[in-house]
Amino acid sequence: MSDQDRIEIHPEPVYGAGIWHFATYVDRYATDGYGEPRTVLDAIKLAGAVDDLAVVDLNWPFPPGNVSTAEVKDALAEEGLRAIAVTPEFYTGKFAKGGFTNPDPAVRRQAIELVAGSAEVGRELGVDYVKLWPGQDGYDYPFQADYTDLWDKSVDAVRELALAFPDLRFAIEYKPREPRNRMVFSSMARTLLAIEDMAVDNVGVLLDFGHSLYGGETPAEAARMAIARNRLFAIDVNDNFRGWDDDMVVGSVHLLETFEFFFALRDAGWDGVWQLDQFPFREDSVEAATAGIRTMRAFHHALDHLDRDALAAAQSAQDALRAQRIAKRALYRALAESESV
Repeated sequence: MSDQDRIEIHPEPVYGAGIWHFATYVDRYATDGYGEPRTVLDAIKLAGAVDDLAVVDLNWPFPPGNVSTAEVKDALAEEGLRAIAVTPEFYTGKFAKGGFTNPDPAVRRQAIELVAGSAEVGRELGVDYVKLWPGQDGYDYPFQADYTDLWDKSVDAVRELALAFPDLRFAIEYKPREPRNRMVFSSMARTLLAIEDMAVDNVGVLLDFGHSLYGGETPAEAARMAIARNRLFAIDVNDNFRGWDDDMVVGSVHLLETFEFFFALRDAGWDGVWQLDQFPFREDSVEAATAGIRTMRAFHHALDHLDRDALAAAQSAQDALRAQRIAKRALYRALAESESV
């Protein structure tokens, strides 16, 4: 059977990006930032310059904090973009001791109300989900916290929000650490267990490829765990060196593992948005987004050329070298074709 005989054409995915991809970045050394300050409206305009980018995830409150929802809607319409999600910023210094898990009940309530406010904005924008990244919920030292208490507060807060907005979906983005040394929602397994404890239908997982990598997971396996439980609501894609959340351009380090990740999504019938979460500190943001989408498109076409029967036979025998040879044949062909365009 020829490669042409094996081609199974699938619709082109929808490509998205976190709007922060087009922001100005700072770190603890370059506190003056990399590039000129940008508002969310500036970032939307840059996102509109990226070919094939269709949707964006928006931080809320919209930076720098004085931008209205009406202004954002107009800017999105002008650039031909849609808001797929809102990400409430309840992970800032104000919530240094936690958002959902803060020891002060008043601060916990502020965190919940901030997320609720973002959900109202999300309704107005027509988003697919509200993304929850509780980066300050966790601990830093042994004996610092009651682990059961942290777990219960996290579960209770998300359940409360899910019940208050039954028409919306909430996607928890787990991460091993940063800014806390240990986060409550730190892995796919822990997040799925928490969702099970919540006992609601509208909470799922946003799987960030880079978080999964540096958390010691195999992202393709983590994706299958969530899909099997109908809880994979969204993905963010990037790359890193496994030691930190570097948010590098897709496929720049772990090319084969990223291809396996997308194979797992396709094989399981998951058809959500293929979304960038890259932080191009020193690169041109439009060029970096274009490069990420070009690589994801190559993955998409490589999956159409992948010899599924041969791969299934190799996996059944756990023949690693044959399985990789089959995957690489499809991948490298697609990558070469994408670079020749």
